[in-house]
Amino acid sequence: MSNSFNTCALLHRTMQAMNHASNTATPSISAASAAPAPMATGARPAPGGPPSRWWGLPLLAAMRADYLGFVTRLQREHGDLTRMRLGNEDAWDLLSPDLVREALVAHADRLIRWERGIAVFEQVFGQSVLVTEGDTWQRQRRMLMPAFTPKRVAGYAELMTDAARSALDAAVPAGQAEALVPMETLWTDVAMDVILRTLFSESAQADARDAAWATQTLSETAFREMFLLFTLPDWLPLPGKAAKRRAMRALKGLVQRHIDARRHEEHGAAPRTDLLHMLLALRDEATGEPLSSQEVFDQCMVTFQAGHETSATTLLWWSRLMAEHPEAAQRAQAEVDSVLPSGQAPGPEHLTRLPFLTATLKEALRLYPPIAALMTRRTTAPITLGGVEVPQGAMLRITPWVLHRDERWFAQPDRFMPERFLDDAPAIPKGAWIPFGLGPRVCIGQHFAMLEMTLLAAMLLQRYRLGLPEGAVACVPKLQVTLRPGAPVALRLVRR
Repeated sequence: MSNSFNTCALLHRTMQAMNHASNTATPSISAASAAPAPMATGARPAPGGPPSRWWGLPLLAAMRADYLGFVTRLQREHGDLTRMRLGNEDAWDLLSPDLVREALVAHADRLIRWERGIAVFEQVFGQSVLVTEGDTWQRQRRMLMPAFTPKRVAGYAELMTDAARSALDAAVPAGQAEALVPMETLWTDVAMDVILRTLFSESAQADARDAAWATQTLSETAFREMFLLFTLPDWLPLPGKAAKRRAMRALKGLVQRHIDARRHEEHGAAPRTDLLHMLLALRDEATGEPLSSQEVFDQCMVTFQAGHETSATTLLWWSRLMAEHPEAAQRAQAEVDSVLPSGQAPGPEHLTRLPFLTATLKEALRLYPPIAALMTRRTTAPITLGGVEVPQGAMLRITPWVLHRDERWFAQPDRFMPERFLDDAPAIPKGAWIPFGLGPRVCIGQHFAMLEMTLLAAMLLQRYRLGLPEGAVACVPKLQVTLRPGAPVALRLVRR
């Protein structure tokens, strides 16, 4: 994860000017005097973009108010490649699959992650594969890949289903036929138990709620800090700092306790099959060296945070969509029943026989990608995108939300239509659906996430029918580090 929220080197002394600009007028995205002066590119057209008055402060105010809406309007009014000046940043938005592929695949060796995003995430994730660049990143990625291959990930399936079984069984209290269930709490608890068991082989229920609170707190804190030029010291008595300190202590303490306990296990203890065991056993093919103790810790932190929050968020959106579309839910439920009779637990061997259920999850990821606007790169050398020269030092921003809702690639893009992802559907252009990113930096845990979400979704449908409560209102997404519903989601679960 890196963040496409461009802070634009905005100092606190400029915030008053930004607020003034925001209150006096909404920036006209369609104005012609958009971006910095065009470069000398011969006959090639210069990219369009909104005007950058007041160092782009009105634009930043509009982004903070509604980033996804801002970028949607930007594409509609200026096209797929836009450019604007924001503070000291030369910001380019890439809003078509071709441009995204050209940048993230063809020019991957000339891009690094946006430095401000990395500085924020490094506080939690240290020098992990999510943060590092260059030779260090290549070494870590090479070493970690064997732990996340589809075959290896399949070995975690039983841990996943064991973790989910008791929580899903208890979602409706014993003796009741149905209940109104807060789905965020349900999926957070389930996903937390799954990641604890797959990472450490232990449930640690006593720590689960504190860990869930810590991950949410750090996510919200990271979102806020993306808009600052630099992060003020955490010891300062500022709003949110005390909660951030508690969250960091809770999460780091939990991970370190499990690592310490594993290192002190007696020789001859039963072999483990969890992710921590894999991380400790990894060796660099080139040198034979293991991950350092700090690298093991940092990779555990990444796996814990990313593996819990993104899965829980996706399943939350998916369950709401299924409740809103009972025909799709019934079809998925019938498919699950035919493949898994008599409540048989799902496993990796069943995934290819659950194409419609998988399609509903992919469609949920299209409509509400957990990482909806968090893909940002810096050019380390000049590149060409769509025939336009992009200078060294430019910031490239990619917004999956806009790509996923473009009617050129998805007919009726705002509708929930899982059929788009079935084998006989028209091909989706590469780069149009990127919930896990694209190119060398594609999410290393994508197979893990899809396996987990499919198994858990199947288990929920085995047990319950989903319905909306009376008077349910539309879910409005709220952008933080992940895209979450802006209000609590409660659904009526009816035992089958």
